[in-house]
Amino acid sequence: MSDARLRIVHVVCSDRFAGVEQFVLRLAVAQAEAGHDVHVIGGAESRMREPLAAAHAGWSAATGVRQALSALRARRDRMDVVNTHMTDADVAAVLALGRRGPALVSTRHFTLRRGRALGVPVDLLVRRRVDAEIAISSAVAAATGAPSTVVHSGVPEADTDSEAAREHVVLMAQRLQPEKRTDVGIRAFVSSGLARDGWRLDIAGAGPLHDDLQRLIDDLDAGESVRLLGFRDDVPALLRTASLFLAPCEIEGLGLAVLEAMASGAAPVAAAAAGHRDVLAGIDERSGYRPGDIEDAAAALRTLADDGERRQRLAAAARDRARTEFSMKGQVAGTDAAYRRALAQSRVRAT
Repeated sequence: MSDARLRIVHVVCSDRFAGVEQFVLRLAVAQAEAGHDVHVIGGAESRMREPLAAAHAGWSAATGVRQALSALRARRDRMDVVNTHMTDADVAAVLALGRRGPALVSTRHFTLRRGRALGVPVDLLVRRRVDAEIAISSAVAAATGAPSTVVHSGVPEADTDSEAAREHVVLMAQRLQPEKRTDVGIRAFVSSGLARDGWRLDIAGAGPLHDDLQRLIDDLDAGESVRLLGFRDDVPALLRTASLFLAPCEIEGLGLAVLEAMASGAAPVAAAAAGHRDVLAGIDERSGYRPGDIEDAAAALRTLADDGERRQRLAAAARDRARTEFSMKGQVAGTDAAYRRALAQSRVRAT
């Protein structure tokens, strides 16, 4: 029974391709490659449909609750497990499935509780029907206020270049949104003084704070050493040549970008908070800094930039941790176990 083929439907009410949608795509492809029948509802068609089709998985659009509700009802008799991602998907699934439908599993991605819909707390609606919850980190599990199983996100193994091929570059890859604290990263790099030694800070990502951050760079007279690269579709290549990866966000559910950097062999420096604690556990203490503390972040960058051997040891330890503790195979197995428990719970619920 543990290896029986499941009919799995993932739901994310979105036409974007941000962190959650990337998570859904990777997991869905890996599950399909493991032999399951997988269909995804939602996410950007331009980024989802082709790789899903290549893995023999299906895709249909859903930009909101109504569209997801319709797509779920159309597949009603072809689902064993519905795995929802974010609040709108939870609501759509609860409304679509009914009491005796397939097992419902909600994956929690953020260190937040669910909000309200139509003036009603969504948790009251969802928990009466959900059969299991998965949290992507210990921090998320602690914050959601609901019993959950921690299953860490996986990242594919990445090609890594030799240390000799790496440049004196600190890379940040994130949306230019307030919660990402890109300003802290810029100030920390400038405070570190690394620019005087030929280092550069590259920031890959787009968002509403672009102009504000460019003004900050200009005000700090850092235009020659700090670059806003805008949206890039070649982040894996940037990771292979960067020596350090900086992640200043203090509220990440896990930190997928940090994991990708680790898998690529870049030494990570991240705010030691929320999901980053799960990711960085057990490696060099200078991989984490006190959240929001610009000088501590600067000191971490300075320490690792000055000590090449320590930086290489950290990069190697981080790469090994990503490959062993955050593999796609491990995520698929952990998710499968959660699904099997949810299926057992759904049978109890239906009696």
